[in-house]
Amino acid sequence: MTPIRVVLADDHTLVRAGVRSLLEALRDIAVIAEAADGSEAVDLIAAHRPDVALLDINMPKLSGLEAAARVARDFPPTRVIILSMHVDEEYVREAIRAGASGYLLKDSGTTELETAIRAVARGETYLSPAASTHLVAGFQRHESGEAAAPDPLTPRQREVLRLIAEGLPTKAIARRLGISVKTAEAHRTQLMDRLDIHEIAGLVRYAIRTGLVAADD
Repeated sequence: MTPIRVVLADDHTLVRAGVRSLLEALRDIAVIAEAADGSEAVDLIAAHRPDVALLDINMPKLSGLEAAARVARDFPPTRVIILSMHVDEEYVREAIRAGASGYLLKDSGTTELETAIRAVARGETYLSPAASTHLVAGFQRHESGEAAAPDPLTPRQREVLRLIAEGLPTKAIARRLGISVKTAEAHRTQLMDRLDIHEIAGLVRYAIRTGLVAADD
């Protein structure tokens, strides 16, 4: 049987090594290339045309969502699974809108990882159960007319906010996300304006209140 060919992308070396180790133990699944950022992932996908690409949602140069959109546009036979620690409904929606075929939480086990890869390789869609539950709950709220407060921030702004709440200065945020300092400053200004919160302590409290970071982070 021809193996399912996978490109793996995550900016954390140990995470990549761990996922690769899990995949190498699976029958008929082969990791053919690894990338440390979204731009490199797109280049490798262009070169190797894998069946499945496993993309971390937050990477330098191109995020997993941005890379997924490019893959969906330029290399549609390659099916993308977004790897994420975020269970939020909006992140799942963003992944689907970007063209991803799967959304897998990073705390998933080996069995779920295998199930997700085999499902998307068959042309199906796979969402981690917890992510699917949040998505369905949001749909049900909408259908019932329940007024759910919309998230005022984009996924990128939420990521900048999380890093601010973790204590990173603007230059460090720019390095972490693979963007310019000027762009990081723009995201910071925009999220402050949207939240009408203009001091760091207030941003940290907001991030804790909305569950973006834990109180002891």
